[in-house]
Amino acid sequence: MRLFVSGLQKLSTRMATLLTFGLLAGLLVMIDLAVAATGGGGADDGGDPLALITFPGAYDLILSFLFGLGGLFAVIYGAAIAGSEWTWGTLKTAVVRGESRSRYLLSTFVAIAVVLAIGLLIAFAIGVAAAALGSTIAGIPLDGIGDTAVLGGLPEHFARGWVAITATAALGFAVATLARSQLAGIGVGIAFYFGETFAGIFLPDVVRYGPFHLSAAAVGAGGGFGGTPDPAALSTNVALVLVTVWLLGSLAVAAGFSERAEITG
Repeated sequence: MRLFVSGLQKLSTRMATLLTFGLLAGLLVMIDLAVAATGGGGADDGGDPLALITFPGAYDLILSFLFGLGGLFAVIYGAAIAGSEWTWGTLKTAVVRGESRSRYLLSTFVAIAVVLAIGLLIAFAIGVAAAALGSTIAGIPLDGIGDTAVLGGLPEHFARGWVAITATAALGFAVATLARSQLAGIGVGIAFYFGETFAGIFLPDVVRYGPFHLSAAAVGAGGGFGGTPDPAALSTNVALVLVTVWLLGSLAVAAGFSERAEITG
């Protein structure tokens, strides 16, 4: 518990934390206000862009955005935090104090998972507020904002998304731990994200088992932000189980490596 609380205190003031969730929330606000300002004009894909600021559907679309793009942000965030433990020498300091290497790293990741939950909640609240403002600007009634049926399903949707996002953060965390570098971890994480995305065009039956595709499928967002569902995506329950396997596997690799790695610097 002491290591966990210490980790939370460190993460709350890290620039990586502020940038990650600030950018997510900022993008949501920009998109919602842009749609409202243009009245949904410019769409040529048959979709209704005004759905982004029309309640109650806006709730699910905001979450889909957070959990879709959030996978990339999470893998970068996990890598940045894990890599700093090596490059800044904080892991070495903890080991010198007599702390268990694996326990220290796992406690750090639990703190990351909690910060992700809090940050996503704040970003979601900001997104909802921006969507409500956009609805007002566009002259769309806010009657559906209190829809109890939709609101009742949000906790499960959010919980699934949080597990999925945490799994991608664990991947970045493990890669940066293996590389013992922030830059290497972030670079590999970004390459993994875009590589899996492009590979999905040619190898959909294989790539659907990748962490980012599974994360999207686990929350029913295989088509992205307001997109068409991916026909190759696994069912949400199966995807949730497999994304949890990715989560636990990544942490096991990071913990196992840290116990045997030479700590220098």
